[in-house]
Amino acid sequence: MIRNTFSSMAGGALMALALAAGPAVAQTKKIVVATPGIPPIYSMTIAFVAEKQGFFKKHGIDVEIRPFDNGTAAARAVVAGDIDMAWSPTPPVINQVSNTDVPLVAVYGMPNPDWVIGTTDAGKACKDMVGHDVGVDSINGARSVALRSMLTAGCPGVKIEDVKQVALGSSPGPALLAGQLQFAVLHLDDLAEIEHQGKKLNILLAMKSTNPTSHYLIMVVRKDNLAKNRDAIVRTVAGMVEAARFLQDPTNADAVAEAAAVTGHNKDVNKAALKGYLDMNFWATKDDGMPRNKIEAVAALMKKIGSIKPDKEPVSYDKFVDASVWKDANAMVK
Repeated sequence: MIRNTFSSMAGGALMALALAAGPAVAQTKKIVVATPGIPPIYSMTIAFVAEKQGFFKKHGIDVEIRPFDNGTAAARAVVAGDIDMAWSPTPPVINQVSNTDVPLVAVYGMPNPDWVIGTTDAGKACKDMVGHDVGVDSINGARSVALRSMLTAGCPGVKIEDVKQVALGSSPGPALLAGQLQFAVLHLDDLAEIEHQGKKLNILLAMKSTNPTSHYLIMVVRKDNLAKNRDAIVRTVAGMVEAARFLQDPTNADAVAEAAAVTGHNKDVNKAALKGYLDMNFWATKDDGMPRNKIEAVAALMKKIGSIKPDKEPVSYDKFVDASVWKDANAMVK
């Protein structure tokens, strides 16, 4: 009996020591983060680098990355409480919050959209899309909203209703390569893949030119979940911030290309795409990636083009953004 009692006491002491050795992991809940696209879009390399390089574990948090068909669906899953956080396209989320007052808050961002409307046919102009199929992710999804925005600002006389949107998830690029359609809304890595296949892409419109104050992606969480699990969420963002800095270092290009294999591209395409993304300062490293002027400009544009209902007002920046999470995460990384 004495021996059993001693064994129990010793076991309890060992468990206490184990907990003391790793309090961050032991005391914080597992965080599920949704990423857009199946396969994941290239921007989500940040999450897979954080996972593969151990940055989440370094900051004491257990993170599961769960790909969704698109970022809009991922944001809905956060609202429903099915997952903790999601990388989602800024315009549809602003629409969602403005129209239905869902309790989402943005904590980290990717400010510079890489969207283009392209075709492999020579001699085409944006007006040639009228009456034709245009590949997007989903109706009212990120590519769909980008299409509407670029047409509104850069193609006078052509409305979203004048083209036929075809929902293809994250695969408009392969459909364009296969000759299944003439036009598509694409990412930079789609361009790299098309060039790798020996074809030339003709860019009809580019978001950076037509909508220079546009904003691309935000990391969202429910306000009540943030209040309840703030430490775990800050640690998750810290892992992303560290990954963003890892992406910036040219000596890490091979490791980044390996992590980006989840996109379905080969190593050469991933390295070519990485250079394009770094040239446009895609992943925020020096700030939270949620500049007020861009967030407010997107909200105003969504109201202008009718994505926010006539009887609703765009969500305010201060209600939509919680800048304190990134500040605490950044301090943790430093």
